[in-house]
Parts: sequence; structure tokens; C-alpha cells
Amino acid sequence: MSTVELTKDNFDEIVSGNGFVLIDFWAEWCGPCKQFGPVFERSSDKHDDLVFAKVDTEAQPELAAAFEIQSIPTLMIVRDNIAVFAQPGALPEAALEDVIGQARGLDMDEVRASVAEAQQAQQAEQPQQAEQGQ
Repeated sequence: MSTVELTKDNFDEIVSGNGFVLIDFWAEWCGPCKQFGPVFERSSDKHDDLVFAKVDTEAQPELAAAFEIQSIPTLMIVRDNIAVFAQPGALPEAALEDVIGQARGLDMDEVRASVAEAQQAQQAEQPQQAEQGQ
């Protein structure tokens, strides 16, 4: 499967419309990005049930900023609209396959429960901080 180019215009549609999306944040001038590109493409051929997408950080600075991308390449995996993995650096092929396997193995009900718990804890802290004048 070929990769999809993500833009601010199609990002929500593609990520929300698919249960498992791998996103490669890259730029043309980035040497490690060029090394990782073929690894990402080969992996997309092996996993035709997943969506492989690329964000050109030069052409889409809003997306790079929204995800606080500090270094490229950065690989992000989004399952059911939840970012379950994000790591800068060009992964070797075996490491990429391992990460995909781990992401496939996640119990998304547990992930959603964990996210909800973290959000509740954060909301509980906010009134306390306001009371303390922080």
C-alpha cells in the first residue's frame, strides 16, 4: 500500500476514519528522514490493513506544531483516535516491525480507560491549583 500525504485539510478525515494509522513526520532536507522513508514504505507493503501516512513538516507546519514535533523523523501511531506511540528518530526495519506488533497487541479498552483516568486526575488537580493561586 502506498503512503498517504497528510495535510491540515485531510488529517481529521484520514485519522478519524481509520482505526490504525502510522504517521511519519519528515522534511525533504532531513537526511535521517530520507533513510527512514524506504523502511516506512516497505513496512506499508507488508501491512496493507494499516494506513501509512506522511506529514511534510515544511509544508504542514500547523500539524507539526499541533503534535509538538521537535525532531524529525518522528513516528507516531494513532489507534482509535488515541496516539499510542510517538518517538523521534529513524527506526531500523526490525524495530519498526516490533513497534507495529506491540501497537497491534494493545488492549484499546484498557488504553481508553487509562486515558479517561488521566483526564479525570488532571481535571481534579485544576481546581486545587486555582485555589492555591498557581
